[in-house]
Amino acid sequence: MNFIKTILPYAIIVAVVILIRTFVLTPVIVSGTSMDDTLKNGELLLLKKYDKNFERFDIVVFDYGDSKLVKRIIGLPGETLEYKDGILYINGKETEDPFASSTKDFKLTDLNIDVIPEDYYFVMGDNRSNSSDSRIIGPISKDTINGTTSFSLWPFGTVE
Repeated sequence: MNFIKTILPYAIIVAVVILIRTFVLTPVIVSGTSMDDTLKNGELLLLKKYDKNFERFDIVVFDYGDSKLVKRIIGLPGETLEYKDGILYINGKETEDPFASSTKDFKLTDLNIDVIPEDYYFVMGDNRSNSSDSRIIGPISKDTINGTTSFSLWPFGTVE
């Protein structure tokens, strides 16, 4: 009985940590330069797995093959999207995008689609000239998104 009283608190702590990491928060490491200058290679982020309400310009982590990619949401389900002369147009209206100036001209029709499908998102890296993103892989399914991030554990601070 004494053994159980000794071990039980540690077992509870381990169970709580596993539950938190599985369903609430988990660390993620940035791999590559596609999110420069916002995020750097090797940066340690805190992923909010519970956050499933995705908005334009959220930074998300999603599964792609055997990898986890970190990108920024640019287009939402049901929208049209185009970059022309470094300007982002959503549904034909100019939309402010602080990273758009280095973005080459692009239209969804380049991917043989007119509108971002329901439950899909158009994502891009902030380093637009060096990013394998939705311009190449197409829109990503909501089901593949693990969560959002807005906080860096190393270096410590918030992510814009």
